[in-house]
Amino acid sequence: MNNLVKIYARPKLNSPNMLAAWPGIGNVAVIVATYLQRKMGFKELGEVVASNFFDPIGVVVRDNVVEAPQFPQNKFYYWKNKGGGSDVILFIGDDQPAAKGYDLANCVLDVGLRFQVKRIYTCAATVTRIHHTEQPRAWGVATSQPVAEDLEAQDLVQRGNLQIAGLNGLLLGVAKERGIEGVCLLGEVPMYATRVQNPMAALAIVNVLTKILGIEIDIAELAQLAQETGERIKQVAAEAMGEYIDYFTEPIWEQEEQEEEEE
Repeated sequence: MNNLVKIYARPKLNSPNMLAAWPGIGNVAVIVATYLQRKMGFKELGEVVASNFFDPIGVVVRDNVVEAPQFPQNKFYYWKNKGGGSDVILFIGDDQPAAKGYDLANCVLDVGLRFQVKRIYTCAATVTRIHHTEQPRAWGVATSQPVAEDLEAQDLVQRGNLQIAGLNGLLLGVAKERGIEGVCLLGEVPMYATRVQNPMAALAIVNVLTKILGIEIDIAELAQLAQETGERIKQVAAEAMGEYIDYFTEPIWEQEEQEEEEE
């Protein structure tokens, strides 16, 4: 693993949990992770050597000079709980590899095991028929039935069968293979808004995740962002409906003129 990861610090962590996040639908997981990173004061722990998992497809040229290939950042952070509870390791990946996702998942778990993490958490979006004016709910799935039953006590939606695409889901599958407890928290996203950043779904997850981990943070900034994004989506939806009506309908007086011409 020495060739795959660079470790910058070796803190003594108290029964840590790990939260890992990659970009996905609505960028929900990364919004959750980066918000916690800013509000909780995480410190750098290490990084994955990205050249082992990503293949550059081109280079940037500035002033006719070619720059070295750039790779997405994949960094680990840690936070020590001054209240005496479990510490937290945070992993944020800027991108998901086209291949070697399984290997990257194992690499991330190797770092977690090095620091004796007790449980892995990921986040994702779940696409539902929810309307953009409704408050999104958080869903929960786990790597074992006992852990899934623990999630029920958090009032999380239980829907039985679903598929979680990408590394936000794959990491839990690899954790299960290796006998590590894992949980994925999913925030509801409207079917027609999957390409829009969704802090509303992220907020639903943060509210649950902080409760599970027993930590307190200020969510006012994320709540404000969620409200502003909801208003923008509402405005875009209204404009789209207006264009739909204009395109597929015509004023009644134009219809009457056409009828007169036909006569």
